Amino acid sequence: MSKNLVIVESPAKAKTIEKYLGKDFHVLASYGHVRDLIPKEGAVDPQHDFAMKYEIIERNQRHLLAITKALKSADTLYLATDPDREGEAISWHLLEYLNEKNLVGKREVHRVAFHEITKKSVTQAIAEPAKLNFNLVYAQQARRALDYLVGFNLSPLLWKKIRRGLSAGRVQSPALRLIVERELEIEAFKSREYWSVDAATFAHDQAFKAKLTYLDGNKVSQFTIDNEQTAQETKKILLDAAQGKLIVSKLEKKQRKSHPAPPFITSTLQQEAARKLGFTTKRTMAVAQQLYEGIDIGGETAGLISYMRTDSVNLSAEAIADIRALIGEIYGESNIPKTPPEYKTKSKNAQEAHEAIRPTSARYIPAQIQSYLSAEQFKLYELIWKRTIACQMIHATLNNVAIDMSCNEGKHVFRATGSSVATPGFMAVYLEGKDDSKEGDDKESFLPPLKEGDSVILNDVIIAQHFTEPPPRYGEASLVKSLEEHGIGRPSTYASIISTLQNREYVTLETKRFYPTDVGRIVNKFLTDHFTKYVDYSFTANLEDDLDAVARGEKEWIPLMRSFWEPFGELVHEKESSVQRKDVTQEAIDEACPLCSKGLSIRLGRNGRFIGCTDYPTCTYTRNLSDSAQAEPETVEDRACPECQSKLVYKNSRYGKFIGCSAYPTCRYIEPLEKPQDTGVSCPKCQKGQIFKRKSRNGKLFYSCENYPSCDYALWNAPLNEPCPSCHWPVLTQKESKRRGVEKVCPQKDCNYAVAVEVDEAE
Repeated sequence: MSKNLVIVESPAKAKTIEKYLGKDFHVLASYGHVRDLIPKEGAVDPQHDFAMKYEIIERNQRHLLAITKALKSADTLYLATDPDREGEAISWHLLEYLNEKNLVGKREVHRVAFHEITKKSVTQAIAEPAKLNFNLVYAQQARRALDYLVGFNLSPLLWKKIRRGLSAGRVQSPALRLIVERELEIEAFKSREYWSVDAATFAHDQAFKAKLTYLDGNKVSQFTIDNEQTAQETKKILLDAAQGKLIVSKLEKKQRKSHPAPPFITSTLQQEAARKLGFTTKRTMAVAQQLYEGIDIGGETAGLISYMRTDSVNLSAEAIADIRALIGEIYGESNIPKTPPEYKTKSKNAQEAHEAIRPTSARYIPAQIQSYLSAEQFKLYELIWKRTIACQMIHATLNNVAIDMSCNEGKHVFRATGSSVATPGFMAVYLEGKDDSKEGDDKESFLPPLKEGDSVILNDVIIAQHFTEPPPRYGEASLVKSLEEHGIGRPSTYASIISTLQNREYVTLETKRFYPTDVGRIVNKFLTDHFTKYVDYSFTANLEDDLDAVARGEKEWIPLMRSFWEPFGELVHEKESSVQRKDVTQEAIDEACPLCSKGLSIRLGRNGRFIGCTDYPTCTYTRNLSDSAQAEPETVEDRACPECQSKLVYKNSRYGKFIGCSAYPTCRYIEPLEKPQDTGVSCPKCQKGQIFKRKSRNGKLFYSCENYPSCDYALWNAPLNEPCPSCHWPVLTQKESKRRGVEKVCPQKDCNYAVAVEVDEAE
């Protein structure tokens, strides 16, 4: 066995590093954390300086056995987990375990950090080892203890006051508050009507538009024209005054510089990958981890990017020199600035010892290594490579032009603006995306060459109705940006915050936007009403700053824990007795029950919020939250209930609209609104019924035998009345996927028959 044992987190990383270090080193993976708090009450003891009880993570026991076995024949132990607070904690936990087992003894123990997985970086780190940074360990312990104390005290309270299975978290709760408050802002928003007035003009063989800025000498604001009648009158006034032409009364030309964005840090990579690639934060970090740990590129395994959990925008002098040389070769010397641009991080607690996320070598040009990467790896690597190259290029120079065109002796004025690229500079490589942009990032408007006094043809005056819109719901990119701006969490935690909110069903992600669920709203209201301080954005941010101060050695972690726990623990105890369940799950409304005249309230049920009688269970009146008090159910014409002959009515449930008996709950007859469609294909299982096209409760289409439940044969893909040429099963299915297109596929699991289908694009 080797005399030197190196421990990293992942097997991929271990494999790459062992190649670089050679036969004198044995590299093993811990597979992440080896210990965690025991998953029950008492894991953190506030009465004894927050002593923490740990246990071995069961799935990693066999990896620990491999490490202990290898250590027995090694002289030196290198702890080489990731270069951040979490990595430091993994190394500490591993060392604590080995010491408890009396396996370290007189062996030398070193801490090494690989900021990139390249041969030079790895061998240099091994040659210059350090010791464990206990300030980082204390900060991670404090963070873990805080999360435990909040979770193990607030979550049971939520179970008692709302429903079982809920959870609250130190950072997830303020993040939920952001989403709920945005939704409330949208619901309270009152839209206003306004009209735009544009001139459709033509000059020098080019059509272009101009916006009305002055009418009768008065400046036009957004709501100057707020109805159709005024808009039509304005159009007539302008057309009559112009008589088909406008005069260029003023022309302004300016040049402005546009500077490149800094290299990526964790949060900006997550935001840009969401905007440009449609990646979730979790997906971005998973792919980045693969690029960091190493990819086989033609017989050589190399880490392609530097460490991806960082909040520093620094680049090493060596990396900058490599990038500048490549820029000169590919884009020309004129695109290299005289001195390398310097960037400052916005985070006051940035770990400046780290670098920004960058390619380990600028010479790994994306197009040249694309064949070695998966589609996701290539997209993310190309994004990182382009951003890094662009950040060291010269600024772009833009020509901005503004043209005022008038009529009626200058009293009516239209303005056209446009820009053109004089020198592209960094824009030849990369442009940063924008949140909620209604236009493409690269869109520029160009104007014809004009001068003051020129006449421009006015083809028409275009009026258009608009309505003000509420602020947009958060997407992944904008939520990460807002979390960062408020100081909630840290870049390495954003992915887990978002995943937790979705897994707990506090929010849903629809069309790439976050919507709070009814449960999410109730949980947020409970926390903001009763634990206001602890979901306050500034309190959360200040606590993060305190944890960072612990990591820097500026604060002690135990006094910090006491200052948090004592008031928090008292508040939890007080709310347990003072808050009743109905105070949380019910919200009284100013309306009487139509059946018993008692009060109505908004309540939380298994399927979400609804309106119900406060005298339940004596009175069982309920209705959907969206239904008005007087709304009578719509009757199905010319039909009666086949079971009791009462009227049939259209009803709503969480799964959509359906037909039900008006005598409910006495009669419980229901039927789907959309009748199943016969596909004309016989069921291959029972050979008696036909296969029908149906819709599941969540709206997804599927195909099943008409004799259900006596026959349970079902398919997700449309059946075809053709036997399988391979296994002779009586039916095939038509399957469509982005990767393989449209195919005829055998539905039998043991048969791999699949053949491409030609689809007429004109259909």
